[in-house]
Amino acid sequence: MPNRRILSLWFPRLAAERAMRLGAGPACGPLAIVGETGNMQVVASLNAAAQAAGVHRGQPMRDAHAMCAGLITRAQDPLAEAAFLTALRRWAGKFSPWVAQEVPDGLIVDLTGCAHLFGGEAALVEVVRTDCADLGLTVQAGVADTLGAAWALARFAGTEAGPDRNGDAIDQEARATRSRAGKRRHWTRGGAAPALAVTAPAGRRIAPPGQGYTALSPLPVAALRLPPDMVSQLGRLGLRRVGDLLGQPRAALARRFGRGLVLRLDQAMGSAPEPVAPARAPDHFAVRMSFPDPIGLEEDILAGLDRMLPRFCAQLAARGQGVRALRLEAWRSDQNRQVVRIGLARPARDADRIRPLLAMKLERIDPGFGIDTLRLVAEATEPLHDRQPVGHREAGDAVARRLAGHTVLDDLIGRLGARVGLEAITRLHPASSHIPEKTAKVLAAAWSDPAGDWPAPPLPRPLLLWRPEPVQAPDVPMLPAGFRWRGRVWELGQGTGPERIAPEWWLDDAAWRSGVRDYWVVTTACGDRLWLFYAHGAAMSSGWFCQGRFA
Repeated sequence: MPNRRILSLWFPRLAAERAMRLGAGPACGPLAIVGETGNMQVVASLNAAAQAAGVHRGQPMRDAHAMCAGLITRAQDPLAEAAFLTALRRWAGKFSPWVAQEVPDGLIVDLTGCAHLFGGEAALVEVVRTDCADLGLTVQAGVADTLGAAWALARFAGTEAGPDRNGDAIDQEARATRSRAGKRRHWTRGGAAPALAVTAPAGRRIAPPGQGYTALSPLPVAALRLPPDMVSQLGRLGLRRVGDLLGQPRAALARRFGRGLVLRLDQAMGSAPEPVAPARAPDHFAVRMSFPDPIGLEEDILAGLDRMLPRFCAQLAARGQGVRALRLEAWRSDQNRQVVRIGLARPARDADRIRPLLAMKLERIDPGFGIDTLRLVAEATEPLHDRQPVGHREAGDAVARRLAGHTVLDDLIGRLGARVGLEAITRLHPASSHIPEKTAKVLAAAWSDPAGDWPAPPLPRPLLLWRPEPVQAPDVPMLPAGFRWRGRVWELGQGTGPERIAPEWWLDDAAWRSGVRDYWVVTTACGDRLWLFYAHGAAMSSGWFCQGRFA
């Protein structure tokens, strides 16, 4: 596309300025975001005050604290920073509908046919800087015909291409570049190469159409998005600017450094395509209904839901989604909004399953002087696929009955959750442990499937299980003829055991510091069946305890 224009936005202090927005404040002093590289903590981002104190990105934290004693540090949060960048992508949608993210700190905007709406590219860049200043963000922008050129101008415009190391002499360069030494008037044989001047001023980050070669030539080779080790190799050969690479034979560059270098050159110059792939907008499911006259009765609201739910479920079915959390908004004539929310145990797009849950909460809506508009909004959705039983008739009927049973249970969980909350409804699942009290785990019923076959224990387990309670009996590992428990004297009728259970030696469990236990199934003279054990003692003293009761 000959008139294509790309805007690259770089937020060099995104993570640090996000932390400042969360509460540190604009005058918090030097601030650094700490990340981990290998086993070492390094500076991942910093604010202007820390940069003025001499701290730089990639610096070890011990060196940063030695250089700036008052440095404030915060841990890096990649997920929160990505979410913040997503919010900035939505903001950048005001300039163009084609906006892509460059994780972790950049945006790419396709400005083709959009810049004139803001008075030109220079005026648009000024709007970007003003908006970011209001948001407390530092931004650098670059505009060019290609994505690679815009990226380079945003990050390296005004940066001089210095030598790879101090004392870099012409004798250290390759023979191919040494032949041009006579054209470098400021060099003397064996002397150090001076720093290359940048022809474009630092503030000029907009390359006119068709002037990508001129804008990129004075920039360092790192502006081509090359790996650091390749940049170092090019610098040792005297190829420090993009213009130096453009004058070299492409076949020799490809043999020496691989096709990646040539591809980056072609992308920056526009010879190789590099499209802007905007992020796909998330699915949004919502329906609304406006009334000619305000309504206030529950029957009228239900009648409106009966007309809205089929359209809402049709939207979900068209995208293969099911709703898990739903919001009903009732807009009153006084511009006040009444909101009720429901949750489902399983994703659903059946109006008959959603309507009863909404009807249970309509009493919480205060109609006031009347409701003008109803709106249904899906707050959480999940993929939902149709199921069809296959196989012979009997197997298909069995699968259908099983699926129908799951639907009834899910509806029951949803109705109970509408009253007490889905988090309050739990179910037990088997857990892999030989410790009696750890053989089951508690899961939320709405976000888990029913447990399958439970593994059979080596010996029967009591119906009721509680924390061990002390039993007054002789401190010997032999089953006593009588004992005192819960203020009552019990006589032994029959005992079965022992079953020895050892603690989990790899965990420091306070409840098992009494050491190895010998469990007995005890039947008392009055017919009660108890679960007693003798603790042999380790970090705690030995003795008898009762932990459960059989049916």
